[in-house]
Amino acid sequence: MGCLRAWLAGLSGSLLVVAGHAAPVPTAYFADGYHGGVYGHYPTNFTRFIVDSLRENPDWRLNLEIEPATWDSVSTNEPEAYAEFSRLVADQSATGRIEFVNPAYGQSYLWNISGESVIQQLARGMNTIRRHFPGAEFTTYSSEEPCFTSALPGILSSFGFKYAVLKNPNTCWGGYTRAGGGELVNWVGSDGSRILTVPRYGMETLRRGSTWETIANANSPEFVRAALAAGIQHPVGMCLQDAGWRYGPWLTHVGNFYQPTEAILWRNYFERVADRRDVPDLRFSQEDVLVSLVWGAPVLQRIAQQVRGAENRLVMAEKLASLAAVYGHETWPGDTLDEAWRTLLLSQHHDCWIVPYNQHGRQTWAGWVAEWTAGTRRRSDEVISRSLAVLAGGQSDAQSHFVRVFNTLAEDRTNLVEVSLPAGWAAAATRVMDAAGVEIPKQAMAESSAGPQIVFRAACPPLGFSTYRLAAVPPQVRVAGATVVETNGLVVLETDLYRLALDSQRGGTIRSLIAKRGKEKDLVDGGQARRFGEIRGYFRAEGRFLSNADQPATIERLEAGPVRARVRIRGQIGSNAVTQVVTLVQGEPRIDYSVRIDWQGSPKIGRSDPGGGRAQREEDGKGFYDDRGKLLVQFPLNQTEQRIFKDAPFDVITSSLTNTFFDRWSEIKNNIILNWVDAFDPKEGRGVCLLTDHTGGYAHDSDHTLGLTLLYSGPGLWGRDYTIDGATVVHYSLLPHTGDWQQANLWNAARLSSEPLVARVFSSPNDGFEWNRSLLQIQGGGWEVPTVRTSTNGILVRLFNPSNAASTKKLRYHGPASRVELVELNGQVRREIASHQQAGERSFEVTLPPLGIGTLRLAP
Repeated sequence: MGCLRAWLAGLSGSLLVVAGHAAPVPTAYFADGYHGGVYGHYPTNFTRFIVDSLRENPDWRLNLEIEPATWDSVSTNEPEAYAEFSRLVADQSATGRIEFVNPAYGQSYLWNISGESVIQQLARGMNTIRRHFPGAEFTTYSSEEPCFTSALPGILSSFGFKYAVLKNPNTCWGGYTRAGGGELVNWVGSDGSRILTVPRYGMETLRRGSTWETIANANSPEFVRAALAAGIQHPVGMCLQDAGWRYGPWLTHVGNFYQPTEAILWRNYFERVADRRDVPDLRFSQEDVLVSLVWGAPVLQRIAQQVRGAENRLVMAEKLASLAAVYGHETWPGDTLDEAWRTLLLSQHHDCWIVPYNQHGRQTWAGWVAEWTAGTRRRSDEVISRSLAVLAGGQSDAQSHFVRVFNTLAEDRTNLVEVSLPAGWAAAATRVMDAAGVEIPKQAMAESSAGPQIVFRAACPPLGFSTYRLAAVPPQVRVAGATVVETNGLVVLETDLYRLALDSQRGGTIRSLIAKRGKEKDLVDGGQARRFGEIRGYFRAEGRFLSNADQPATIERLEAGPVRARVRIRGQIGSNAVTQVVTLVQGEPRIDYSVRIDWQGSPKIGRSDPGGGRAQREEDGKGFYDDRGKLLVQFPLNQTEQRIFKDAPFDVITSSLTNTFFDRWSEIKNNIILNWVDAFDPKEGRGVCLLTDHTGGYAHDSDHTLGLTLLYSGPGLWGRDYTIDGATVVHYSLLPHTGDWQQANLWNAARLSSEPLVARVFSSPNDGFEWNRSLLQIQGGGWEVPTVRTSTNGILVRLFNPSNAASTKKLRYHGPASRVELVELNGQVRREIASHQQAGERSFEVTLPPLGIGTLRLAP
């Protein structure tokens, strides 16, 4: 021990010799605990093990990241242990021994879901825990997995959290945070909010020979000495053990740890140990969350699509139910929506995404996601159907001749809507007219099992509806619009905004894409080796890259205007059939693509593992990280300069990556596309945004080529074989624009496809019929309303300012309200907002910080 003291003294200056006596050895700290739960891993009688182990180890402390629904099971199956555990939880003082550090209901990664889902994960989890343990406090956010996102500081603070931890040293399979900082930092979130945080120390390296740990996982003497040498006076390590591990104190199980080490709750570390003087700021971008899953694997792609679809449908259901509650006096379907949220939050569980093949109960995690999201979609559709019936009135029948179109976004919009006509109506002989009697151009769709259908561009006010009249007479308006023609061997789709030429001899790839807005420009870089819209990947059996551009394709005209132009491209990649549908709409800046690939067997697509193909869990190099061999759809852009922007939950990031490629666990880059990635040319003031229907991977290189990951097949995490088990079906869009992402309002433009207009045909107006109505209008637009929710306390409206500048907006609420309050996410009133009531409308002003959220409560 004397040698150790002398070594530490010389290394860090922490030990001083005064009058011949050595100062005490510095104490290190360790945050022990458990993570998991009834959906992850929480064996029978494990609560009994916890309370008995706490009794046997009086100096032990537990930081718990346990799925909240676990306590429903424990209260029934282990009533005595549950009662003892409840008594331990009741002590939330400085001498208490249990702290809940992550109450998220489904223990999600958070970076892969919507901002509203992040809020609901925490809100519904905290409510569940407090139902069991009313005295529980939520002070520190910490996670064993990389469950972090850049908007967390503001969200956590609004829920009442005081502290956060950016370490996950013992479970880094899915990734880790970027190292940076000393003992404490002020984590600065996307909206400028700050929360006091223990970072992954700048000296906290990844553990050599491991692909799942940092050196802080077990308070080794080497880690603590290095931390002391770096000026960290109170080093702290961490491990939230898997629930079910019956080791008791983790350090005792591991052995060879630094002494003295004190087991500590995170809140006590912040409040009575850590040096809180002169704490520096840490601006933590979403790209500092260095995470990667098996992007492109069919099973993961389906999970991401199912979750995204359910998320979008559920927030639409909430908004339409709120419209029905305010304007139709419909009872709020709280139980139905609560259950829809419950199953959605479970489908976002990190285990669903990182071990989708693992068996959990009667089926795999992937199977559970399919079941959970189907339940969310079913309940959401029930709410939507009922809400539309209330708001449009009556049932559809052969006499129906009104169409009510609903907009769940907070923006005035004019977008395409598809309408199924009553039986007996002919689509070609139907006229559409607006409230002023002006005929609206429409287009007949191909006959389907749904009967005759038409499409037209409907104008709709924010969070409201507009009404159109149908007449069973041939249209009188003849308008120019979208067209599809064949010329010079190319198939050309043209609207008022674009002229897009497809080359059938090169697999239906895009020869040119002319943007007509402003100065005409071809967005395709024809000088690149890759074609625009080319689908290409490395097929291991052939030992080479294959591309759909290698073979001719047939192009079939599906619709030729005047409202919509659509073609179907049938091509091949190797022996596998590739079917693409390209859609352009008159007046619509978005170009939509759907891709379907029908595979012959399960070919391996992607590069081999750098370590020799064994894909062992401790090999740093792994082929599934390397996007250069995956099946990508690629877009070489005609840009002179390029900056990349991408969205995250309640955030937009300016990318610092020169390219997205890596092939080693120790070199992970954040190559995640949540909803969109934008390639912007600041010199010309133009950009092209790539939007996708699921969280996944994107590719970007210094040659200005943007790409979307379509497929990977081969060894994945833990060497598991990720096979192709069905057709690949992906929807993506291109959105050319002028101005940067803020000027082009890309955040809200991305929501247009996520929350499409919905329509209901009805027979006759109700009493007090109104052609148009809007629940909430935001002057100048630009803000998002992620959700509108109704309760006995009033209407809750979530607001988000998707810009890099603070903004003040005037809002007009067209419904009954006695007062307007700005409330925190935990329900506490921040302040009452001055408002003015006149002619059934309440108007008021709200200021939001850059990329900031706010929640309004409009009291009944």
